[in-house]
Amino acid sequence: MSGEEGRVEALALDGIPEVVPGDDLGRLIGDAVERTAGLLPLRPDDVIVVTQKIVSKAEGAVVDLTTVEPRPEAVAFAERWDRDPRQIEVVLREARRVVRMEHGVLITETPQGFICANGGVDASNVGPESGNLVTLLPADPDASARAIREAIRTRFGTDVPVIVSDSFGRPWRWGITDVAIGVSGLIPIEDLRGTPDADGRVMKSTIRASADEIASAAELALGKIGGRPVAIVRGAQPLLGEGSIRDGLMPREFDLFP
Repeated sequence: MSGEEGRVEALALDGIPEVVPGDDLGRLIGDAVERTAGLLPLRPDDVIVVTQKIVSKAEGAVVDLTTVEPRPEAVAFAERWDRDPRQIEVVLREARRVVRMEHGVLITETPQGFICANGGVDASNVGPESGNLVTLLPADPDASARAIREAIRTRFGTDVPVIVSDSFGRPWRWGITDVAIGVSGLIPIEDLRGTPDADGRVMKSTIRASADEIASAAELALGKIGGRPVAIVRGAQPLLGEGSIRDGLMPREFDLFP
């Protein structure tokens, strides 16, 4: 084990500028790594966590709401629940299917396979065009993570796993927490079924969402309004490998509440 056992650190990177479509995200993150005291050399137990918002902006996964003409269903839902009908329209356009559309809450399945509120369409922290711009989820978050990982490996000579994170709600609980929506260089879940616990009992159902846990730890350091979209989590010791976020998505046939 490379890190100190029993200790995990989350270190937010400062100095990343406002990201715009076409920006070289790997270069911007590498510059921030070099500016942050105490980070170099990167360590084998580091994981880079990058928030979805800057990935989407760099990749041009944005929609100008002034160009959107909402359908009557979107207008009616928005009027009833005090929402922006243009944003509702974007969510419906992006949805693979609508799971629920009740009580002002719109839950959809995205093309990437996520079940989440508003299909991951987000109007917060979008920069100077706030109010007229929303971000979509990256088309292929795993590929986004791979590109950043390769840029960091080329620049610093250390292969550091990368997680793309986003804020999701949870069933039956208030509040949001950050989860992994894309990974490269690690396995997003750790299947402990068939292994003994501390008492020697064989675990039958424990599957640890390790990538989600790392994303959530990073969010504690980043915050929501600090303008810091990237963190390094040090010492978490995830299971390394060429995983995909699809490994952590539950098949629809296992859904207890279809």
